[in-house]
Amino acid sequence: MTDQDPHSPTTAGPEPTPTVGATQATFDEPAGSAAVGALPPGASAAVEERPELLVGAAFAGGIVAAMVLKRIFRRD
Repeated sequence: MTDQDPHSPTTAGPEPTPTVGATQATFDEPAGSAAVGALPPGASAAVEERPELLVGAAFAGGIVAAMVLKRIFRRD
């Protein structure tokens, strides 16, 4: 065990999404929006070419999560 305070904050966590700066802003990518190529490292080239696949997968995951939660908290 180290001598550090066990209640001190850590730097663990996800990296922030890169954003477009004011100097790199264009009409298509305004400042503050997510930078192009900001997908996770494991994202495939198909998702980069067709981002609607990512949106569809997120929607389907939300439906499945709702169904699971409904079944867990169902009152009979």
